[in-house]
Amino acid sequence: MKFTGKAWKFGADIDTDAIIPARYLNTSDPKELAQHCMEDADPKFAQKVSPGDVIVADKNFGCGSSREHAPIALKAAGVSCVIAASFARIFYRNAFNTGLPILESEEAAADVVTGEQLEIDLDTGIIINKSRNLTYKAQPVPPFMQELVAGGGLIPYVMKRLDTSR
Repeated sequence: MKFTGKAWKFGADIDTDAIIPARYLNTSDPKELAQHCMEDADPKFAQKVSPGDVIVADKNFGCGSSREHAPIALKAAGVSCVIAASFARIFYRNAFNTGLPILESEEAAADVVTGEQLEIDLDTGIIINKSRNLTYKAQPVPPFMQELVAGGGLIPYVMKRLDTSR
C-alpha cells in the first residue's frame, strides 16, 4: 500500500487536544471534526490540507487523552498517513483501529519540512522525499495492520470478516 502527498510538519508532544480540541467533542461526525483538525496547532490547517497529504511530527504524537476523535479528524481532513519519531501507544492503536496508517521514523521526522512531497510504502517502510530525492526508513506496517487500513478500520474489517464467514 502506497501513499503520496504533501508534508505538514509539526513538533513534539502534539496531544489529542491539539489534533481535535475538546470543545468540539460534542460531535462524532467526521466531517465536522475535520473542520477543526489541528486547529490549536495551526488555525488554518483544515483549510490548507488536501486529500492525500501527510503529517510529519517529532516524538510522542497523539499523547494525552485516549479519544478516537483524533485519528478520525485527521483521516476525515484528508490526511493519508502520519509519520512521527514516536507515537503515544493509545493513539497508535486508535489510528489503526480507525484506518489511519502511521509510521515511526526518527530520520524522516527530523529532516522533512512542510511542503515537501513524500511517497510512503507501508509494505517496505520506505519513505521517499521526492522534493529532495532522499530516502528514509521506517518499520514496515505488518500485513494484518494494512488489512485494517484497507478495510477502513477495525469495525468495518470485523464486519466484513463476519459476513464472509457465513
